[in-house]
Amino acid sequence: MNNELFYGIALKQLKGVGDSNAKELISYAGSAEQLFRLPPRKLKKIKGVGAALIHAFEDTYGALLRAEQELKFIAQHNIQTLFYYDKRYPKRLLNCADAPLYLFCKGEFNFNNERFVNIVGTRRATVYGRALTEKMIEDLAAFNVTLVSGLAYGIDICAHKAALKYNLQNIAVLAHGLDRIYPIVHKGVARSLQQNGAIVSDFLSGTNPDRQNFPSRNRIVAGMTDATIVIESAITGGALITADIANSYHKDVFAFPGRVQDEFSEGCHQLIKDHKAHLVTSARDIITIMGWDEEESYAEKKSIVQSQLLLALDDAEKSVVGLLKDGNQLGIDKLCLLAGVSQGLMANILLQLEMKGVVQSLPGKFFKLS
Repeated sequence: MNNELFYGIALKQLKGVGDSNAKELISYAGSAEQLFRLPPRKLKKIKGVGAALIHAFEDTYGALLRAEQELKFIAQHNIQTLFYYDKRYPKRLLNCADAPLYLFCKGEFNFNNERFVNIVGTRRATVYGRALTEKMIEDLAAFNVTLVSGLAYGIDICAHKAALKYNLQNIAVLAHGLDRIYPIVHKGVARSLQQNGAIVSDFLSGTNPDRQNFPSRNRIVAGMTDATIVIESAITGGALITADIANSYHKDVFAFPGRVQDEFSEGCHQLIKDHKAHLVTSARDIITIMGWDEEESYAEKKSIVQSQLLLALDDAEKSVVGLLKDGNQLGIDKLCLLAGVSQGLMANILLQLEMKGVVQSLPGKFFKLS
């Protein structure tokens, strides 16, 4: 049994405990398990802990039983779990005060890839909105972007399908437990995207897709991405909630305009008028504002320069570069052994490579490629 997850799940079942104060409580105790072992007199010393919360800790049987049931479900359905201090936990979410204590995931994923965006919008997408969504995904594919959305009707499902088509890593965040897919008609898409992505939730199994769960889901969508892109939205709706959350997290928000009288462009227009979103008309605008084109240009130029430098190296220098490829960091003694040369000759080779900007010296007489 994963004790920390077990006690973490149980902790969230106690009345008055949410993600934010759960992390504070665990930090004070040192672990979720230790927290359950603290006597009331020590609980009272924790900032913000009142009589109601201390009372909740007096009877934890129901919370512990529910946690035990959930761990059985996790094991039976091959679900991966990420506690908030797990290395695989989305690093972007860690900067959000209300980040989930844990995440439940199914699929093949890397939550810490370089570029994450979410695309959200109305559930009643127009022909314009659907076409714009697919074009956006097609153009972003060249920049190895990961898509995040909510698997809902309309813009969400258009984005997920386009991400499958153009082979982007594809993350669906759900507003219910992983024992179901809602809407049920999107079950096939949810299954397919797990080959290069994941379905994700912080809700326990058996949790229904109730109305109040969707704003909670939206905080994960906004928090685990670099940018929120609103394709179409009415003047109210989940897309605007996601945009507001993203703004509160100091994330970039983008909105596409539509015709003045279009109902499902009103929300986008309002975001733009209120200076809560950049007005954009193409993926190129987003790429430029995010600076991704500059990153690509820099990487390309660096590659060209490195190729030119390698051509100018002699055989001994190329041999050392070969030993340091793939991110290897080697000490001078190890390099001498592998190359079969004296330390004096190796020191001279490394000096020449440093002067040419090919290698970089590290503390302890270690070296790596620049």
